[in-house]
Amino acid sequence: MFLVTGITGKVGGAAATHLLKQDKKVRALVRDTAKASSWADRGIELVEGDWNDEASIEQALMGVEGAFVMLPPIWAPSPDFKEAKGVIANYVGALTKVPVPRVVALSSMGANKTRGMGLITALSLMEQSFRNLTLPIAYVRAGGFFENFLYGLQVGQGGTLPVFYNPTNRKSAMVAANDIGVKIAALLSGPTWSGHRTIELGSMVSADEVATQLGEVMKLDIKAVAVPRAAWPDVFEQFGIPKGQSGPAETMYEAVNAGGMDLGAEGTEHVSGVTSARDVFAAAQKAIAA
Repeated sequence: MFLVTGITGKVGGAAATHLLKQDKKVRALVRDTAKASSWADRGIELVEGDWNDEASIEQALMGVEGAFVMLPPIWAPSPDFKEAKGVIANYVGALTKVPVPRVVALSSMGANKTRGMGLITALSLMEQSFRNLTLPIAYVRAGGFFENFLYGLQVGQGGTLPVFYNPTNRKSAMVAANDIGVKIAALLSGPTWSGHRTIELGSMVSADEVATQLGEVMKLDIKAVAVPRAAWPDVFEQFGIPKGQSGPAETMYEAVNAGGMDLGAEGTEHVSGVTSARDVFAAAQKAIAA
């Protein structure tokens, strides 16, 4: 039995899917079992609870061979990241009381840096706190998600893909959620290890390349266009971040543009992605048409 958190999201769902393909038993910690009923239909044991409740996490960890943990995505965190700190403390408390044979934690490229990374700071805090645990832990530092460009299937009709990457030809680490799920499942069910290890997951890809692959799927000529820096707050507000609260997201993209998510941090392993942006766009387009 393996515990998967965030199963209703892209990465958690991919991890659970690949564990099921290996005929592994999976348990999921979910806030609302009704909303996750489709997973129960696939044979997954649902434990109703919340990562904001240490007791819920403890219950979900009982008797598992391994656990995949992640932080909830918060695009407008408090200045002190108190939301992430609370979840991290619950994980640490639960894993201290219910030690499991192995843990896989979703992190991000850039989490090795302790400042100047904006939203990625939450994952840096998680890694720092988990270092005190004596369990075998693997930190999967994923690149930027190709899925974050799916808005391109709508806006790309105009021939451009607006991006925060500048310059658009500069490469940074990117990866598909499916590839993250594959690696998480392999770490949970594969050979054991001791101590803590860090895996950088992704390949170096530019926004120009993403736009080209989007164009191939849409059968259009699409170019990546960098959003002017002064316009970032307004664009983030259009994406749903409350007005005046986009600072951490802005800082993150500034760090990405400065090389903060490049591969090659000291002491890490590297796994390249095999799913391209083209594959992600094509799958999403097929789902829309279905």
